Amino acid sequence: MPAAPSALGAPRAGMARSLRSWLGSCLLVSALGMVPPPENVRMNSVNFKNILEWESPAFPEGNLTFTAQYFSYRKFQDVCTGTALTQCDFSRLSKYGNHTLRVRAERADEHSQWVTLIFCPVDDTAIGPPRVHVGVVANSLQVRFSAPGIEMEPGTWTMRTFYDSWVYHVQYWKNGSDDTHTVACQRDFEVLRSLEPLTTYCVRVQGFLRDQNKSGEWSEPVCQQTSGAEAAPSWIVVAAVLGAAVCATCLVLLGCSALLWCVYRKTRRVFSRGNALPQHLKEFLSQPHRHRLLFASFPCPDDSEVFDKLSVVAELPRGGGGSGQDAVGDTGSLGPPAGWDPPTT
Repeated sequence: MPAAPSALGAPRAGMARSLRSWLGSCLLVSALGMVPPPENVRMNSVNFKNILEWESPAFPEGNLTFTAQYFSYRKFQDVCTGTALTQCDFSRLSKYGNHTLRVRAERADEHSQWVTLIFCPVDDTAIGPPRVHVGVVANSLQVRFSAPGIEMEPGTWTMRTFYDSWVYHVQYWKNGSDDTHTVACQRDFEVLRSLEPLTTYCVRVQGFLRDQNKSGEWSEPVCQQTSGAEAAPSWIVVAAVLGAAVCATCLVLLGCSALLWCVYRKTRRVFSRGNALPQHLKEFLSQPHRHRLLFASFPCPDDSEVFDKLSVVAELPRGGGGSGQDAVGDTGSLGPPAGWDPPTT
């Protein structure tokens, strides 16, 4: 078969490269006594989960450890030191700006040269697949999706938070068919209408950055079968919603009116007990001219008036022929009656 040699060619080529690398490292160690640097250094970043990876070089004198750093505030900061792993987590880097990363191999007091890498998370990270939920409504599919989340960030933050040009590509097709349809939308849901009834459709979604022309990973296909019933016309749905809203408003108004009426009756009953006017006073006040007479009968007080208390004492004459009269002067003092002589002792 012609395909067999090509299938075996790739493993053989990889083995040849590894053998050449191992031989070169052995010659370098034997000739110069140097520790070889890490090989195939790369950044594996998905949804800002930044993992620096490398391969350990061939070193016949023993196992190697590694140190990885990044440049910050005019000096390199250690992230992983003396690790035997061939990877290091740089997920705490700022999402924006270029970062200089480096890694080296170490053995005892010896170490290799640094291998440097430039990395910008917001530009270089890969976009993972979104979460997708598909529901069936008559001969339509309601597709809801959300952008992938980010580790070590608040729960409400997603990949969409960091990209203004984020859109979704929704792709759907009949199950078993190669004819696909793609819809772009900025919302977190899409309704696929006018589908064939009783037919199974498959849907998958990906994030897409328009300004970078960068596509994310597709989600796993979700397949659902449409039902045989047709969806109601849109005007019927709108009318039903409006009717329900009007009925709810009327019920609320009736409830408020009944509540106010009950409060009014309770208040009237409480404040009217024992405070009713007598019947004759009600009849008196019911006539308008009586109101004026009632208020006019009370003199207006004058704070400037001064009153003196006056006591009158009258004494009959000795003859008893006259009648006693009170005599009061203009000044309010008491004097003897006219023609009356005081008695002598």
